[in-house]
Amino acid sequence: MTGTFTGGITFSGGITFTVAPPSTPTAGWYGGGATPARVSLVNRITYATDTDTATARGPLSVARKSLSATGNLNYGWFGGGYGPGYFSRIDRITFTTDTATASIRGPLSLGRNALSATGTDSYGWFGGGYAPPFNGYRTTIDRITYATDTDTATARGPLSSARTYTAATGSTSYGYFAGGTYNPAESTIDRITYATDTATASIRGPLSVASTKLAAVTDITTYGWFAGGWAASPILSISTVQRITYATDTATATVRGPLSSARRYLAASSNTTDGWFGGGERQPAIYFSTVDRITYATDTATASVRGPLSSVQYLLAGTSGVQ
Repeated sequence: MTGTFTGGITFSGGITFTVAPPSTPTAGWYGGGATPARVSLVNRITYATDTDTATARGPLSVARKSLSATGNLNYGWFGGGYGPGYFSRIDRITFTTDTATASIRGPLSLGRNALSATGTDSYGWFGGGYAPPFNGYRTTIDRITYATDTDTATARGPLSSARTYTAATGSTSYGYFAGGTYNPAESTIDRITYATDTATASIRGPLSVASTKLAAVTDITTYGWFAGGWAASPILSISTVQRITYATDTATATVRGPLSSARRYLAASSNTTDGWFGGGERQPAIYFSTVDRITYATDTATASVRGPLSSVQYLLAGTSGVQ
């Protein structure tokens, strides 16, 4: 059916359109680490224009390396690290005002570095890490509640074994902490159930390549990817990307297409279609500003190189949200 309007249409009082915010992350924030001096630098990559050089945003509250991060669509929480000394500090960045210095929130229950983190819309879990005394590998898992994030984090059920330099990812129901320790590297994958997080984490199917100092992303619903790191044998940095399927998580992780170059001490952020792996280091003393993107639907291809971080950066942490 067609219609004809004559004489024009007049609107009084105006029309207001309310547009719903994005339901998936639009950007990734990479914070802290070393260049090789410890830094508070935070870089932001915008996914829609990811061939551009990342832009430096407001810094963390203190320079530190070997920290970890998680977040929801609105905020990112960066916890732990070394600076010197072992930090329990948690910094929060607000994505919409990310040029401000990160605000200090309630601390972790234990100061430590070389930990990893995952989270949901309401909570974040920080697991493992290192704290003195010597060989102080930790099983500790701390949970922060975003709505009351000035409180001290609460210790929940532990990892199945004490580990450092794990990588963490998860779905809406579970969190997975994989690999870790220093020498040798491990292939263990632990799963925590968010609804019953006081239980000891359960061991699931292993990584296909034992790895430490790696990074991880998720599509939220179906898969998790673990990339890069340091292999057990031979002992060297790797470009391997490994994928776990949440529905069949007792199976060994499958090897997918590699990163563009081998490196460890990198960080990652993601949305529901792609994952971005930034920074890192390859021995001896080769430092990276490289950002690689993996596309989940074609994850057997070699990751594509995108715009770099604003400077070389390793031992950093990454999270994602809405810009």
